[in-house]
Amino acid sequence: MGFSLPRIVNAKPSLKRTLLSSETIVIPKGHFLVYVGEVENKRFIVPISFLKHHSFQNLLSQAEKEFGFNHPIGALTIPCSEEAFIDLTFNLQNS
Repeated sequence: MGFSLPRIVNAKPSLKRTLLSSETIVIPKGHFLVYVGEVENKRFIVPISFLKHHSFQNLLSQAEKEFGFNHPIGALTIPCSEEAFIDLTFNLQNS
């Protein structure tokens, strides 16, 4: 007997975080992948519609200042806490 964990967990509606960094994930059309975290980076799949929001653009500006266009993981990395990112994206969904 054993149990299995789901591949993707809903952190908030329309915001998904993968459980294992070694998993291969499929990014749905209209979404993109970001890594979020100050110490340990976690993957999130977010809707492209977030790009039009000023607060999300501020996060992208912070990422540009810290990493330029050379992100250490090879994908967009946002240097903020996971909790702050989830709160921000939750507010974007409800605006």
